[in-house]
Amino acid sequence: MPEDTPAESAEFGGAERDESRALDSVIAERHRLLSLAFRMMGTLADAEDVVQETYARWYRLEPEERDEIATPAAWLMRVAGRISLDLLGSARARRETYVGQWLPEPVPADLFAGTAQAPLDSSQFSADPLERVTLDDAVSMALLTVLEAMTPAERVTFVLHDVFGVPFDEIAGVVGRSAAATRQLATSARRHVRRGRRAQVSPRQHDEVVRAFRDATVGGDIEDLLRLLAPDVELRVDGGGFVNAAPQVIRGSDHVARWFMGVLRKQPALRLERRDTADGLGYIIRNEGHRYGLITFDVGDECVTNVWLMLNPMKLTYWSLD
Repeated sequence: MPEDTPAESAEFGGAERDESRALDSVIAERHRLLSLAFRMMGTLADAEDVVQETYARWYRLEPEERDEIATPAAWLMRVAGRISLDLLGSARARRETYVGQWLPEPVPADLFAGTAQAPLDSSQFSADPLERVTLDDAVSMALLTVLEAMTPAERVTFVLHDVFGVPFDEIAGVVGRSAAATRQLATSARRHVRRGRRAQVSPRQHDEVVRAFRDATVGGDIEDLLRLLAPDVELRVDGGGFVNAAPQVIRGSDHVARWFMGVLRKQPALRLERRDTADGLGYIIRNEGHRYGLITFDVGDECVTNVWLMLNPMKLTYWSLD
């Protein structure tokens, strides 16, 4: 057989290098896609499923179809949004049969740092500054619980646009609405976020209140603990059916304080070890040296407004090496 000419070999090698670079750029999007999918789904396991299906759809395309995609990263993000939208309905159905209370998965503060992107086109917002919602990179329990209150379409729109900067006309194709209707979804989602937020405190203030909560709880001083809890504080515990947990939300400072005091009286071996979480200072709970759970807090007006206690071992896998 005739050998390839130098020109033919160079052409083939160049095409191969281009394909390799394109593949590298697609693979490089994985962490950002996982960040997006986690905000959509609320657990790392579900987010991994979304990302795997997104890549499966990419690789099922014919080479010619992939070549026609001008921006693979944008294509992957839109597909991940569509898959998330489809899965959110079934996820809600599963949670209706969940044993006890369902909480999103708590993650470290820096797990998805640098993956979000503010919207680039300010014209996508109303001129009314109240339309804007200030977000940071942290995937906090405070935000995730608010996202849970949204409809699937609101959640997908909010995450794609307000967190990752995808234009409304592109999101419209994902959620099956017009661009105008998609803007309305974002407006409704922002109202959920604003309603779910109390007076914001600085990270230093948050951590000071949380440390005082720990000291009062471990010290058994119920009066100090009551002073640190908002009158309408809420405690949610997720045991997932693996661990005995409060089946309903515990509301009110007196009820929450007495619940914690009761737990520590029954299990005096429990120890709290500080961890930096997406909500600020939190604590790994150990029982005789074994990881038992993770507790995180929402703080406003110099008192604890929400307590989230994760005991479900399936949602503590990221903290398994602690």
